[in-house]
Amino acid sequence: MAGWWRALVRAAQRHPWPTNVVLYTTLFSAGDVLQQRLRGGPADWRQTGRVATLAVTFQANFSYMWLRLLERALPGRTPRAILAKVVCDQMVGGPVALTIFYTGMSVLQGKDDIFGDLKKKFWNTYMAALMYWPFVQLVNFSLVPIQWRTTCSGLSAFLWATFLCYSQQSGDGTLKSVFTFLHSKEANAVERHREK
Repeated sequence: MAGWWRALVRAAQRHPWPTNVVLYTTLFSAGDVLQQRLRGGPADWRQTGRVATLAVTFQANFSYMWLRLLERALPGRTPRAILAKVVCDQMVGGPVALTIFYTGMSVLQGKDDIFGDLKKKFWNTYMAALMYWPFVQLVNFSLVPIQWRTTCSGLSAFLWATFLCYSQQSGDGTLKSVFTFLHSKEANAVERHREK
């Protein structure tokens, strides 16, 4: 395990862009697998493939370039620089990533109205993002070296992708829809256990 970790660190130092993109894409795609597992149906590998395609072509690359741009525009780890990066990330980066996620998934799924999910779910999802990403990015910008920030975002994006993919597939973009789903699933499991 230690050898694998050392190899990963060397790869990130020598080739930071592809290493971060691959790790981010893997974690983002795993979020889709987890949400499918939580919903309980059979695995839809075509759907996971679409999520991976969007992650590798846009989400991971955008995250990598965006985090580097923020660091160049607002260098350093002073409280003011960190706060400015967090605000910029939430005001610009987050909305761009959400817009591309919803429209990109609609395109990859062959939907007639590629902006339908975006129109229905954007504001709910953005409000949910504001309860999660500022705290993640606060840690990311203050503690994580620049070469690992996309991977750190990818670790956090694993949970976020689980929520996003659920919202895109069957939710309304709110945290409430996820909690309602999980609560009803738990109640159904308890009821099945009582019937046995």
